[in-house]
Amino acid sequence: MYNLFKKSTVLALAIALGAGVMAGCGGEKKAEKPAADVKVEGKVAASGSTALLPLLKVGQEEFYKQHDKVTINLSGGGSFTGQKQVASGAVDIGNSDVALSDDLKDQGLVETKLVGIPFVFITNKDVTVDNLSAQQYVDILTGKITNWKEVGGADQKITLIHRAKSSGSRATIADVVLKGAQFTDNAVIQDSNGAVRSAIGTTPGAIGYVDAAYVDESVKALSYDGVKFSIDAVTGGKYPVYTFGRMFTKGEPKGAVKAFIDYVTSSAFQEANAEKQGFVPVTKMAK
Repeated sequence: MYNLFKKSTVLALAIALGAGVMAGCGGEKKAEKPAADVKVEGKVAASGSTALLPLLKVGQEEFYKQHDKVTINLSGGGSFTGQKQVASGAVDIGNSDVALSDDLKDQGLVETKLVGIPFVFITNKDVTVDNLSAQQYVDILTGKITNWKEVGGADQKITLIHRAKSSGSRATIADVVLKGAQFTDNAVIQDSNGAVRSAIGTTPGAIGYVDAAYVDESVKALSYDGVKFSIDAVTGGKYPVYTFGRMFTKGEPKGAVKAFIDYVTSSAFQEANAEKQGFVPVTKMAK
């Protein structure tokens, strides 16, 4: 009887321990569930920077492959428009090329840096000039220089085509290039990077600026102070015309909004797509 009781006790203890181990394993497996398998549903509305749209559209398409119950609406309108719309609650994300406006700093907006955004000066392909100094850019943008012959080019009128005052791209050029000087009013204004590129490509003697993602064969890219744009030139501190792309939310992001922001700022997405789209992965930026 004693041996039978002992065996029964040992067997019961073994079964209890086994059940505990199995339960523990089950808990660990649940905790390690991949984020991609988590069901995310809802709608995300984002507006603002047109400079960021090429990258975010790729992010939208890739995100849908993992989360088919989410709808993401992306629109432009300019960085300051995006900031104002997210502050008012009109959209979930305000995409911006510039830091938060002073008048919105008490609105509870949270910033997430997305990428480094380099800007490139472009001209119509009939322009013979390949490089301008920092001062020559200032003189053209302020209207002091109005003919290409003044900077070594042909005797041809310079037509400045750029963005409206609500644009983060314009604010970046004003800060980095003009450094306090004022843009000339004698300019053609367009509402997006794509529209600037298109207008410059079809206007003889035209010049303007777009973020690097929009440069293509329809226009000519100029060097800045003798330095041609490249990702390495930006990260190496040789090319100074850039800013950060930012995503603002009203408070900490949650749900589908958080999932999308986490996805496009992930190292995997950035390494695969940022440079390909003309941006600098935020992890490579110096500050």
